[in-house]
Amino acid sequence: MSPFNRRTAIRISAVSLLLAAIASSIAWFVARENAEESTVSLAVEESRRLLDHFDATTLSGLNAQARAQAAASVIAGGLFDIAEIYDARGNKMVEAMTEDGQVVEDRLPKHQRPQYTRASYESLDVGGRWLLRVFVPLQSPPGQGAITGYFEGVRVVSDWQRQQIRDDSLAAAFIACLASILCGAAIYPVVVHLSRENEKKAREVLESHISIMEAMGRAIAKRDSDTGAHNYRVAWIAAAIAEELELDRVAMQSLIVGSYLHDVGKIGIPDAILLKPGRLDEDEFRIMRLHVQQGEDIVSGIGWLDGANAVVSGHHEKWDGSGYPRRIAGEAIPLAARIFAVADVFDALCSRRPYKEPMTFDEAMEIMEKDTGSHFDPVVMSVFKPIARIVYDRLALCNEEQARALLKAQIRLHFGV
Repeated sequence: MSPFNRRTAIRISAVSLLLAAIASSIAWFVARENAEESTVSLAVEESRRLLDHFDATTLSGLNAQARAQAAASVIAGGLFDIAEIYDARGNKMVEAMTEDGQVVEDRLPKHQRPQYTRASYESLDVGGRWLLRVFVPLQSPPGQGAITGYFEGVRVVSDWQRQQIRDDSLAAAFIACLASILCGAAIYPVVVHLSRENEKKAREVLESHISIMEAMGRAIAKRDSDTGAHNYRVAWIAAAIAEELELDRVAMQSLIVGSYLHDVGKIGIPDAILLKPGRLDEDEFRIMRLHVQQGEDIVSGIGWLDGANAVVSGHHEKWDGSGYPRRIAGEAIPLAARIFAVADVFDALCSRRPYKEPMTFDEAMEIMEKDTGSHFDPVVMSVFKPIARIVYDRLALCNEEQARALLKAQIRLHFGV
């Protein structure tokens, strides 16, 4: 399993378990509430039917007390353990209860004289026993007339019924939990598939960007009468130094692109100056220096090339401020440009050019160390020196294709292609 798939599986699992915990809790609560309400609704409806049967909703006239007592006795014997009937003023008229009702009666919380207009109930825990207490206004005619009295009943929920409600609630919670987990399991392959497709598209775009970068580098090399190997070598050396400095992924990518395209502005320099075999005069050198600004203009505003700007704009600056074009010094020079300066000069000293033979490693390092603190950042040089011999030996016999292969390996590592 790839690191991404592993992270995705962990995150989806975590979210699924969290949702399962929430959903199961809600399902358990809702199922329990529904069970309570169903029990109460059934009891209330049956109580109303019995009250109507005994004509106990009309609590006036002859035998009203007797009718109410008869209704209460029947209700207390079946649907409720305590049955109380109040007149329209809230005075208790009759009361009936079972043995269980007698046990819990004194423990019930007291309440004010009835004055409610709608049926309701409350769930109570009294001495470890679960009670449902209902409050029902009596109307004549039932359900639409004036309130003629009140019925209050207490049902002691039996152990078997409590267990049934608990089991039903747990079953609902389990189903909700299982549904959340199965949903997460179903989502995982979809996310992985979409991510794989997205990665494929992103890789294709990145590969096209890198191809364009290489094409621009080859164009620069052809324009400057170079083989192009220099661009591959300096980008690889700069990346090797940056790895020792532990630059992050984004900074490393910007450094590689900037190093490879550092002289992109030379495309705009006239052939008479760019290809002149001899030394440039002051006016010609002034025009040559314009390649830095022209390079900035080329890479700026193009999203994936923006990171190259630090090297393109600063690769001729020097640590002591004597460079160009802005004559900035020290840490004001971008780190990527300071790293590239070391890589660029080292490669120039160690490479064969039309006008010179390559220097030996010791000769090149002597010059590099002499210019440390004036041209080069001392910190970057302190990181480069331990790996300089390895870099030199690796590049000594490299042709352009081999140098390209070295840089390609760096690109695969730091760009993820």
